[in-house]
Amino acid sequence: MTPLDEAFATMEANPDDTAARLAWFDRLAASELVLLLEEDAQGDRIKPRIFTVEGADLVLAFDRDERLADFAGAEAPYAAMSGRALAGVLTDAGLGLGVNLGAPSETVLENEAMAWLSGVLSEQPAEVEDQPEEVRPPANLPEALLTALDLRLASATGRATMAYLVATTFSGGRQSHLLAFIDPAPGAETALAQLVAEALTFSGLEAASLDVGFFRASDPFCAQLARVGLRFDLPQPEAPPQRKAPGSDPAKPPKLR
Repeated sequence: MTPLDEAFATMEANPDDTAARLAWFDRLAASELVLLLEEDAQGDRIKPRIFTVEGADLVLAFDRDERLADFAGAEAPYAAMSGRALAGVLTDAGLGLGVNLGAPSETVLENEAMAWLSGVLSEQPAEVEDQPEEVRPPANLPEALLTALDLRLASATGRATMAYLVATTFSGGRQSHLLAFIDPAPGAETALAQLVAEALTFSGLEAASLDVGFFRASDPFCAQLARVGLRFDLPQPEAPPQRKAPGSDPAKPPKLR
């Protein structure tokens, strides 16, 4: 059983549970998938194998390359990409997705479902422009949100050094929670904000319930964050990044041809 199988089984066992359904879509978006192709990728262009089922055009993706090979009956060309990248590509192409055909998490998602997922993944929370007047330890946040944040921040290698989660009070009395990223990498702010939005959405919460801010470690305000905040350490790269495979960068999805 893969993580996607387990999330699917939970969803199937709880058909009326919105949280379980969101958790499965969350796992799909976060999973590294292999997309069945007609032929090997040519640069950043890929040609997926398209199947027509009941009038709908679908491509097929699997969360293990062995599953793809079992379905194809032999080794077959494929492209590896995240579920979130694939959602955007298929939405634009008007295609649906068959997931893990022949496996426990087998399902088919029409283009409307992919468009919904792509839309959810593109939502972003508001970034903080003014500094809070008071910060306190975070309180009364759902465990599901903390788990979702921890998982996502653990995969945000090199995008910031750390983050602090605190409760806040702003001028005028507005109270909220703030996830403050320390020393974000140049240009990483948008991706980090989107990461937080995904955690909120798939936890069943409103995006407005958590603010996102970016600070330099030299800012005196960071001392307050360190005193009362819940700290998340982001992993740092150990070696220079290698050339990315087509579709591995959500901001630059591969081109279908």
